[in-house]
Amino acid sequence: MKRKIGIFFPLFLILFCMILMALPNDVKAEGEGKLVYVIPIEKEVERGLEAFLSRTTGEAAAENADHVIFEIDTPGGRVDAAGQIAELLQKMEIETTSYITNEALSAGSYIALNTDNIYMNPQATMGASGVITSDGNAADKKAQSAWIAAMKSAASSKGRDPLYAEAMANPDIDLKEYGAPEGDYLTLDPNSAVEVGYSEGIVRHRTELLSELGLQDAQIVETETTFAEEVARFLTNPVVVPILLSVASIGLIVELYSPGFGIPGSLGLVSLVLFFYGHIVAGLAGYEAIILLVLGIIMIIAEIFVPGGILGVLGIGAVAGSLFMSSADTGHMAMSIGIALLASIIVSIILFKTMGLEKGFFKNIILKDATTSEQGYVSSQNRLELIGLKGTAVTPLRPSGTALFNEERLDVVSEGGFISKDTPIKVVKTEGSRIVVREINNTENTQEE
Repeated sequence: MKRKIGIFFPLFLILFCMILMALPNDVKAEGEGKLVYVIPIEKEVERGLEAFLSRTTGEAAAENADHVIFEIDTPGGRVDAAGQIAELLQKMEIETTSYITNEALSAGSYIALNTDNIYMNPQATMGASGVITSDGNAADKKAQSAWIAAMKSAASSKGRDPLYAEAMANPDIDLKEYGAPEGDYLTLDPNSAVEVGYSEGIVRHRTELLSELGLQDAQIVETETTFAEEVARFLTNPVVVPILLSVASIGLIVELYSPGFGIPGSLGLVSLVLFFYGHIVAGLAGYEAIILLVLGIIMIIAEIFVPGGILGVLGIGAVAGSLFMSSADTGHMAMSIGIALLASIIVSIILFKTMGLEKGFFKNIILKDATTSEQGYVSSQNRLELIGLKGTAVTPLRPSGTALFNEERLDVVSEGGFISKDTPIKVVKTEGSRIVVREINNTENTQEE
C-alpha cells in the first residue's frame, strides 16, 4: 500500500502542478478580458449629441462590450433630444454607468437617471431640472407636467426613489433638508446623492471608478466626437439655427442690391449649406429635404422669367417645407424662420431707402426709362397754331367729323351741336389731338369783312 502511495503521490503532484499552470489561461481575474466603452456627454444636450451617442453605443453593441461608462459634464439642453437619448439608453442591453465629473443639470440629470449606475466626483452636482423655454421663461404647465413624469419614470425604471427626481423638476416639493425648500429645484451634491440612493459612490477619477466596478483590468475604448459631429453639434444648436437662417436671408437680399455675384450672396449660400450639412450629419435631415430645397430655389428663379406669381409662391413654400423637414422641433423652426424673415425685411427697407432699385439685380427687371419731352418723346402734339384758323366741314359733324383747313384735312369735333357739311367753321380750342371747332355765323363773317 505504501509503495502504491509512493508511486501515485508524485503523479498526483505533477497533475496538480499542471492544473495550476493551466489556471492562468482558463480562470481569469475579475474584469480581465472585458471590454469597456467610455463615452463623453459634454456641452449642451441637443440633437447632434443624440447622433453621436447613437453611433458610439451602436459601436459598443456591435463589439459586444461588457460595460459602457458615460462621463457627464453638461448644463442641460433640449428636452426632446434628452428624451431620444433616454430611449436609446433604456433599450441598451449592456450595463451602463454615469460618471458625473462636474455637473449633470437639467437634461443631463435626466440622462444620468436612465443609466444603471451613477457615480459622482467629489465636486460634482446633479439636478436643477426645471423646464424653461428658449426665451428663459418657465414652460407651460402641460410641458412641465410631462417633464416631471419623465423624470420620475426614469428614476423608477432603475430602482431609485422618484420623489427626488420629481423635486429636481418641481419647485413645489419641499426638501429643505437637502437644500431645496419649496420654491427651489433640488440639486444633489455627492454625499446627498449617495444618501438618497441616487449615487452608488464618490470617486475622484476614472481609475478609481473602474476599480469600484471591478473593471480595473478591462480593455478601455475611449470614444470621441468626429470633426463632422462637432460641427453638426454646433450647427444644430438652438441659438445657431436662427443666426444661420438670418445670415442666409440677409445675404441673398443684399446680393439683389449688389452688382454681379459677390460676398453677400456667397455668405448666404454658405449659411444655407451649413444649416443642411449640420442637420444631415445629426440625422435630422434627409435627401428628400435637399431635393425639396433645390426644387424651391429653381421655382423662385423661374418666377423671375415667368409672370404669374404661382411659381414664386410654390418655391417659397418648398424652401420653408425643406426647413421644417430638417427640424425635430417645428415650433423652434417657425420661430427661427420668423426671425430670419424679420431681419431680411428690415435690411430690405434700409437698402431700399439708401440705395433704391437702381443697382444690382433689380436694375435688370425694373424699367427706369421714361418717354419725356426733354428726350424728344411726344405722345400727341398740341397744335396751338390752329386756334382761330377757318375752314370748311368736309363731313357732317355729329359732333365729330372731318374738316379742311388750308388744304389740310383734320379730324375735328364740334362744341356740341350738329354742323352740316360744307359749313364754314373755325378752330376755337386744341387739346392734344382733339381739335374743337365752332360754326361761323353770318354776323362773324360780316364783322370780319
